[in-house]
Formats: sequence, C-alpha cells, structure tokens
Amino acid sequence: MNQDVHSEPQRTLSSVLMAASLRADQWRHLNASARAWADARPDAAAKHRARCQEQLDEVLRIEHCWAYPGERLLGALREALDQGDAASFARYAQKISAAILSGDYRRDEQVWSLDDELDRTTLDALPPDIGGLADKPYFEVLVVTPSDPAQWARSKDEMRRMRRPEDQFHYAAVHAGSFEDAALAMMVNTDLQAVVLIDGFGFASRHDVPDLKAFIARHIHVDPDELRPGTLALTLAATIKGYRPELDLYLLSDRAPEALAGSDEAAPLRRVFHHVEEPMEIHLSILDGIKDRYETPYFDNLKKYALRPIGTFHALPIARGKSIFGSNWIRDMGHFYGTNILFAESSATTGGLDSLLEPTGNIKKAQEAVARAFGAKRAYLGTNGTSTSNKIVVQAVCKPGDIVIVDRNCHKSHHYGFVLSGAQPYYVEAFPLTQYSMYGAVPLRTIKQALIDCAAAGNLSRVKVIDMTNCTFDGHMYNPRRVMEECLAIKPDLIFLWDEAWFGFARFNPLHRRRTAMGAAAALTQRYRSRAYREEYDAWKAKLGDRDPADASLIDERGLPDPDKVRIRVYQTNSTHKSMSAFRQGSMMLVWDEDFHQVEGPFEEAFFAHTSTSPNLQLIASLDLARRQMELEGYALTLKMTDLALKIRRAVNTHPLISKYFTVATPEDMIPAEYRESGLTDYGPPNASWAESAEAWDLDEFALDPTRLTLICGAAGFDGTQFKGLLAERFDIQINKTSRNSVLVQTNINNTHSDAALLIKALADLSREIESRLSQEGSIGHQVFADRVKSLMTDVPDLPNFSRFHDAFREDPNSASNEGHMRPAFFMAYDEDNCEYVKLASDEVDKRLRDGPDMVSANFVIPYPPGFPIMVPGQVITADTIAFMRKLDVKEIHGYHAAQGIKLIKPSTLGSRRATSM
Repeated sequence: MNQDVHSEPQRTLSSVLMAASLRADQWRHLNASARAWADARPDAAAKHRARCQEQLDEVLRIEHCWAYPGERLLGALREALDQGDAASFARYAQKISAAILSGDYRRDEQVWSLDDELDRTTLDALPPDIGGLADKPYFEVLVVTPSDPAQWARSKDEMRRMRRPEDQFHYAAVHAGSFEDAALAMMVNTDLQAVVLIDGFGFASRHDVPDLKAFIARHIHVDPDELRPGTLALTLAATIKGYRPELDLYLLSDRAPEALAGSDEAAPLRRVFHHVEEPMEIHLSILDGIKDRYETPYFDNLKKYALRPIGTFHALPIARGKSIFGSNWIRDMGHFYGTNILFAESSATTGGLDSLLEPTGNIKKAQEAVARAFGAKRAYLGTNGTSTSNKIVVQAVCKPGDIVIVDRNCHKSHHYGFVLSGAQPYYVEAFPLTQYSMYGAVPLRTIKQALIDCAAAGNLSRVKVIDMTNCTFDGHMYNPRRVMEECLAIKPDLIFLWDEAWFGFARFNPLHRRRTAMGAAAALTQRYRSRAYREEYDAWKAKLGDRDPADASLIDERGLPDPDKVRIRVYQTNSTHKSMSAFRQGSMMLVWDEDFHQVEGPFEEAFFAHTSTSPNLQLIASLDLARRQMELEGYALTLKMTDLALKIRRAVNTHPLISKYFTVATPEDMIPAEYRESGLTDYGPPNASWAESAEAWDLDEFALDPTRLTLICGAAGFDGTQFKGLLAERFDIQINKTSRNSVLVQTNINNTHSDAALLIKALADLSREIESRLSQEGSIGHQVFADRVKSLMTDVPDLPNFSRFHDAFREDPNSASNEGHMRPAFFMAYDEDNCEYVKLASDEVDKRLRDGPDMVSANFVIPYPPGFPIMVPGQVITADTIAFMRKLDVKEIHGYHAAQGIKLIKPSTLGSRRATSM
C-alpha cells in the first residue's frame, strides 16, 4: 500500500484503507514531480510536464472534499501548468503539499495565500481572527446543497461574515452538491466535525470519479431507486450518523420544521432550521455543537481548582506542593513534575471536584459524555485498571451459583471475579495456535455447545453470563453481533461481558466498530424492534416450530431470538490507557442493559467494594480528556494507526532480507480456514483490497485486527523474551507481549511514520548481522543456528486445554456441563493443612498421573508468556498440563515456585468435602 504511485497507476479509492492517506501521498509525489520538472533540461521538460499533468488530474479527483487548498490555490496551480510555468507550479505544489502533510493550514493563515506575502482576500476567505489562529482549534463544515456551484463562493462569504473574535473555534466550509459527493467527503475528510444539509439536493455525483460508486457502496448501502421522494436529506443524515456518529448534523428545509423536528426520522439531527432564515443561529449552533464535545467537565473544573488559593487541612500533604518545594531533600520531585500536578491534587470532594463514588456534578457529566461518545446507555469511570473494572462487572451481574460461560484464556481478573462472586465458571476453549504458543478465540459452536450442555443438564436457567475477550491480546476479533444473536436464540436473557481492554479505540472508526460490543448492542436493539425482523422471525418459527434448547441440532443452526422475549444486556470494559490518551490504570465500564434496573443496586455495591475512596484525580481528568480527543479526532487517529500498521506489515513481509528472518503473521496464519469463510489470507495488495478485507470482517466468524502485529522472531533464533529485551536495549523500542517465538507490535494513536521506520531499520540491521555472522561460520555454526530455530519454531509444546473441576467441586459429577465451584477450592488453600506440594520434575507427579489419586490445583498457575491460567483452583491436573509446564522456558510463572513445587489440595481434604457435599 505504500508503493510509488508511478508503479501502481491503477490504484483506486477502493484499494486503500484511507483516502486521506492516499491524498497526502499523491500530493507528495506531485511535489516531487514538480521539482523534477522545474529542474529538468529543456529536452526533458515535456516529459516531466506530462507526468505533472497526469498526477494533478489524479489529485483533483477528490480534492473537492477538503476546504484546503481551496479553489484559488488550485486555480493558480492549474494555470501555472497550462502556461508551462514550471517554477510557479513547483512553488505552489510544494506549498500545498507541505501544508497538508504538516497540518499548517489549521494554524497558519499564510499557507492559504497565493504568494509569500499575506493576501488579504485569501485571509478573509477562510482563517479568522489573525494573530489568534494558532490558539483556536480548526475544523471543517460540510454543506450539502442543491444550489449551483457558482454560488458556493458567495455561501462561503456569508458564513465568513458570521465569525466573531470571541468564537472559541474556527472553521472552513466544504460544499457538496449531491448525496454521493457528501458521502465521499464524510468518509475521507477527517477534519469534518459538522454537516449542514440543505433540502433538495440530488443523489448522483457531478464529478467524474470512476471508482466513486464502488468506494461508497462498500460502506453505505443505499439504493437511490428505493428512496421515497423528499427523504434524501434524512436518509443522508441517517447514513452519516451510522458511519460517523460523532458528527453534528443540521437540516435546513422549507418544510414545516415543527412537524419535521418531532419525527423519528429527525433523531440523528442536532437541530432543524427553516431554510436559511437564521444564518447567525446556524453559525452559533455549529460552534455550540463542537463546544459540547470539547468540554471536559472534570478537567475544566480541576484547572480552575488549581488556580485557587486553598489552605489544605486534609490528609494529602502533597496537595499544593508546599511539602515538596519547601523541602531540602525532594525538591527535585517538584521540578520534574511541575506545579500544576501538585496544585491539582486534593483528597476533598468539595469545591466542585465531585465524588467518583457518588457523582452528582462534573464527574456525572463526564460519565454522560463518555456514554454518548462510546455509544453506551451508561458509563462508569475506573481508576484501577480494567482488572478492577472486570471484577466490578462480574460481581455486579453474578451471584453465588450462577454459571458463567467463559474463555479459559481470559484475563486473570475475570477468574478472581468468579472467586469473589461465587459464580461457577464453565470454561470453554479457544482454538489453539500451537506453533506460536498462543490461543486464538472461542468458536461460536463451542459457546453454543456449552449452552446446549447446560440445557441438557437442566442448568440453563442458571447460565447468567457469556464472558469473552474482544479483541484478544493477539488481535482476534469476534463477531459480537453474530455471537449474541445465536446465543440469545437459545437463551434470550443472557448477559454478555465483552472485555475490550485492548479495543477501546475501535468505537471511533466504522471498520473496527462493526466488531465491537456496543456497536453490536445498538445494531441488535434496532433490529429486534423492527417490523421486518418480526416478520423474519415469524417465518423462521413457522418453519421450525418451538425448539428445545437441549436440541443438539441447534449447534449448526443460525437461530433467531424471540422479539417478545429477547433482552439486550451488554457490558463492555476497556482499558482506556491502552489505546487512548489516558494515564495508566484509566479504565471505563460501558453499559447497554435493557434490564439495568435489576442490577443497578448490585453494580453500585460492587463499584463501592472495588473503588478507592481516594481515587487519583489526574486519572479521572485524563479519562475526561481521552473522551474529548476521541470524539473530536478519533476517526482520523484510528484510521491513521490502522493505515500505518498495514504499511509495516507490507514492509516486513515483502522485504527480501528481513522476511528471511522476521515475518508478521497474516490472518491466514492466525485464524484457521473454517473461521475465515471469506477466504481472506492477508491485508493489502496483491492479496486483497481493503474493500475485500472490510467485507471479510462482515462475513467471517473471526477477523484479525491489523493494528496488532504478531512479529515472528523465531526464524532469527530469538525467543520472544530475548527479542523483547534486545529491541529495548539496542534500539529503544518497547514491546509488551511476547510468546515463545514472537513479539506483539501494536500500533496506536501515538505512533508515527518515524516510529515505523525505526522498527524496520532495527529489523534490517539485525537481519544483516545474522547474514554476516552465518557467512563467517562453518557448518557447525550453521547447524547450531538451525537447531535453535527448530527448537523455537518446530519443537514447540502442545497447549493444554482445561481438563475439569474435581468432583468435589461439582454439583453433579455426571452432568455434561462443565461448571464448577471455584470459590471453595480457592479458599481451601488459605489453610496450609489442606494443601501439599509436589515437585514438577519428581517421579511422584508421574506416579499420581498414572495411578492416582488425582492432583487438584489449589491456586491459579499462570505462565507469562502465554499469560493464561493453565491451572485454576479445583482443577484436576492432567498429563498434558504437566508436559506443557516441563517444556516451558519462561522465568515468570505466577502461582508456582519451583523450590516448593505445584500446590495441591490434599486428597483427604477433597474426600471430606465430597462426603459433606453429598
């Protein structure tokens, strides 16, 4: 995707992830060609001019989607080309390209002018408030209008006259004359924050963009032949809201605004105006809409609090910084952190700071803004990471005896949540990726089989929650809408907990959003309330009749929930700090629960139980700010990080030297074929266009998040832990997660092309070093290297599945369902008289495996990597688990100390419990 445009002349909108990225590349290449023309010998000038003409034509295909550079600069550029003025063409091309790449058009009024000197007319045309431009956030407004394009300049003049020095923001207008042009601009222009719809425009584009319809069709499914007369503006409003829900929408119509404003069709609109009778009100409304998203209630108040002269007589000496700046010994702390962080500290909940435990003021407003931004019904802020958020949700929705169908490989916080709540986990297994010593995600058939088994055992009424990780650490994305629909067809009141710790950013672009919990909750709510769904369900039920939830044939059936019984009850946790601009441990709990009134009290109790009465004020403020940033620029940032990840994938896997020793795992590598119905093997040409990749995300059971790159390092002779340390020590590249033969490279909104270049350079340097070393070594050295690679890439241990809970911790040992009482097993280990230890390498372990009695784990045992519990309290330990532990070469294994051995519950203790329970 980062090929030179000259080598890929047929590259279309549909072949790239982000048209804005394509635009920047095209301007960059045009700038290079313009310089070449200006520097060319006379005999080569015609060839270079022709190339500039070709590239300018390509650039201008969609340049109407942005306010900058505007018609004046583009006109000057075209005129210079027509007149053969290479020097002027190169000057304007460089000016425009530099401003687009740097974003200076948002801050510097000079980049809008034709010449180096300020052009007063041009300044009046867009940037307001000379001298204060850099201090005011800039955005663009899309105006969709039926008026003649010749009148658009006049419209811009009228909008300019509305501006005032006291305006908090400044904006420029972009005009579109049709549904298709507006849809294209909405998708590619990441500067857009508001859309003004003037009733009466048509559907088809006036521009000659050959692949425009294909580009739009892959995102927007609107058949112009099926539109009712007079509904095009409202249809466009609904379309925009579905694709970019953060945008403010305004409708100007000559229809009765009173009746229109009260209709369901007007729900996506922020405000309805009677045509253009109140231009100043439109201007103020646009600014007010931005202000609503820009406001950070808690952070704004914290800044005010820090400016007040406050005497602190509470238990936080660090507040106001006097104990630090007046110290002879820790004054450097104040110099390092500065004064603001100290002035903005307090243990008080007065003075407008509000209480996280009982929010009534600005924290409550901040949580409401979070719910709006993330598409939830409710939102709660967490200041102790998603580890605590998960325990809060589990404890809120589960009570002792409830069954939770849960991925055994989920984060340990879920398992501890079951211990705290007394819920009984029914562990289900993800598909294994043995070659990488990691697991994928849990197949839908496996989840449904667990429900069917519980129904067969008479326990379906006790199944309360489906608990899954989406996306997984390694990038496996579920299809939450499909999972929830098929499970709700078996049990219509299920609660779903989706741990999206690594996936919080996904809300803010339409590509990832389709794979999110909140996106699925909204889609299913709308679906089940529609008349069309009821007709679909009635036809399905008439054909199949009432189905027994224990019917084994349900495993292969695409079931439909009863619209009269189904309830959408979805909880999503996200580690805001992992993918957004929040301080470490900042987390959010998002709720879409139609029966939240049933759990509101328990949720409050769980929140009280796990939340500090002295939460960190800076964490709360950073969550407030992270929401602001994502709501205003998350669309641009998340598309950019995805585009960057695809470029890294391509650069590594197509590099002739790097790819000998390092590769980025593809969707084909990471997802078995039976879960990729589309047949997608990898992202980007020549494997698939982004259009085909997006279609696969709609179709396939599992998809791979392209921003999470599993970089295989075993072929270079490095294990994951070793390679992680090498990258940090030699190249200043930080990596978090590793496996036996890989590291995880994840792009985020913080990454730049320079970061990508640093990684590629490091891989190239290491590859050259390996080549050089091998070239100087004889056959023995080559064999040593080959043996090392074989041990990492081929001789990998099998991954152990969850075995079962011991009969002492099961209500019915003969039941087909696999749930167990983990809580009593966990607390048995508190009494050392109940426990024994066996050494992993001892003969006793093999004897117990062969002859019994069963070895039953007394605690959690979690190796890092891979990071999932291979033993949980009450689990019967089997031979494959022991074999896996014996082959592990990692140093960090939580819950296991080699000097002591494996901690077990004594058989005598198990026998007495069984006798008691029976």
